Amino acid sequence: MRATIRDSFVGQVINAVSNGRLLPYPEEEPGFVLPPQYQRPDKGASPLSRPRLFVLGETPVSEVPTPSHTPVTGEVEANPNLVTWYGPDDPENPMNWSTGKKCWLTFTIMLLTTSIYMGSSIWAPAIEQGAEYFHVGLVASTLGISLFVLGYATGPLFLSPITEIPAIGRTSPYIVTLLVYCVLQLPNALVTNFPGFCVLRFLSGFVGSPALATGGASLSDTFAPHKLPYAMALYNLAAASAPGLGPILSGFAVDVLGWRWAFWEMLLLSAGSLIILSFTMPETSADTILCRRAARLRRLTGNPHLRSASEIAQAHLSARELLVQALIRPLYMTVTEPIIIAINIYIGLLYAVLYSFFESFPIVFAEGYGWSLGVSELPFAGILVGEIAGLGVYMWWNRVAYEGMCKRVHGHIEPEKTLTMSLPGAVVLPIAIFWFGWTANRTHWLSPVFAAGLFGFVIDWLFAPFLTYLTYAYPQYAASALASNDFVRSLFGAGMPLASQPLFHNLGVAWGNTILGCCGVLFVPLPWVLIRLGPWLRERSPMAVHDAEILAARSAVDEGEKARVASMAGVEGEVGV
Repeated sequence: MRATIRDSFVGQVINAVSNGRLLPYPEEEPGFVLPPQYQRPDKGASPLSRPRLFVLGETPVSEVPTPSHTPVTGEVEANPNLVTWYGPDDPENPMNWSTGKKCWLTFTIMLLTTSIYMGSSIWAPAIEQGAEYFHVGLVASTLGISLFVLGYATGPLFLSPITEIPAIGRTSPYIVTLLVYCVLQLPNALVTNFPGFCVLRFLSGFVGSPALATGGASLSDTFAPHKLPYAMALYNLAAASAPGLGPILSGFAVDVLGWRWAFWEMLLLSAGSLIILSFTMPETSADTILCRRAARLRRLTGNPHLRSASEIAQAHLSARELLVQALIRPLYMTVTEPIIIAINIYIGLLYAVLYSFFESFPIVFAEGYGWSLGVSELPFAGILVGEIAGLGVYMWWNRVAYEGMCKRVHGHIEPEKTLTMSLPGAVVLPIAIFWFGWTANRTHWLSPVFAAGLFGFVIDWLFAPFLTYLTYAYPQYAASALASNDFVRSLFGAGMPLASQPLFHNLGVAWGNTILGCCGVLFVPLPWVLIRLGPWLRERSPMAVHDAEILAARSAVDEGEKARVASMAGVEGEVGV
């Protein structure tokens, strides 16, 4: 727990202000034994003599460098100024964290995601009250949803790539933007004019956006390939369920206390999350952790040439060039990578359907079935229940099928293997949409609720596989790939509340959902196409991982295992003699 607090945003501040005296790292503690390769000949051994358990381990098997690869001990021997892990079991390496710490990280990412995403739909029950208060029409009042979503569509293009800069890392942008998000809830709750309200909603979505695109990258920093789908599924559950929780959270408060209470509730939720995360969300970027370690070793040894791999790779770039490169990359990937384009459009369709419910649910349950404002928001719980059930099935598949595939190839698996569950998901999606549209207000209210639950059920079979696929297909630029996806899907989500008004009022709920369902039918072949053509597309991309790299890494591990077994056999033979 101490290491988790030390690696948090507050812990980093305390460590920096105290110059390493409080919450120190191993290199800052008395008695730290400097690994031999970092001892300069003219400096001799470290004057700190009390021994520690922090020693170099055996040289691990060399790996073919992948975008997420961080050099290990063997590479340090070739370059003594290269700062890397202190052996394969280095506890600072996020991949070596305990299961409990990894689970806590997953919880913090889910909490952060839920705290922001609920803000997109918290305004849904207040649309009519807002229209009356600000003296605008219902379509204009819907901008309270659309502008927030538009904000977190554009925000990741500028904020998420910053998390790929080693000197900054992932945790600091999360906490700083969440703090600004909390502050913005105050004027949101107190604003008295509609233009100001619109600006505040956009800014809230913009500053709250990093976790919505980068959360998956944080998890991929920490989990091995055969375990990552579990964490990604939980993260996607938070992302997909939070918009449905927003109306449930605010529905009764808005009905009784007025529309401003939607934002008071958001302030309480986000402020509580800020306090928890500031003290307990650790940094996950290996490049950032090693960059900070290099700085500590430079101070300790007086050797100005000690550098981490990321510092060496970016030494020729200025801070301005690094920033520009990071900001341009998501936009470039959005328009040049066929895999990303296809997945972005499909996930955008899912978002369009999800955000269409904010308009169709009041029509179906408040106007059609005659429920009160607060009660008419409760069917969103059907989506949440469906998502939880779908998550269980997805995790079961991962346990019985995907983990075995990963272990057989030592974790170096083709990204397309993650898409298996999306095949039935793509088929069931339009069925759920047609079911909801054509049973709403024609049958008992349970039927459209079950249809909404089925939609939630298949979301996990589509969100988790596709976003995990992007993480594996573009490991070096996972944050940028996910930021691109968040940008496009959020544009769909931002436009849908505005389009839903004429769509459902002019065509009706049945025919409006028929159009959405037909769009879903068009995308049924997409998972099969990516499974068949994905390797060919990745081979022609300069940013995606290639099968040759995967096979080479797999072979390297096999050779390393053979060498290890042979070495152990030799040792046993000597002991026997």
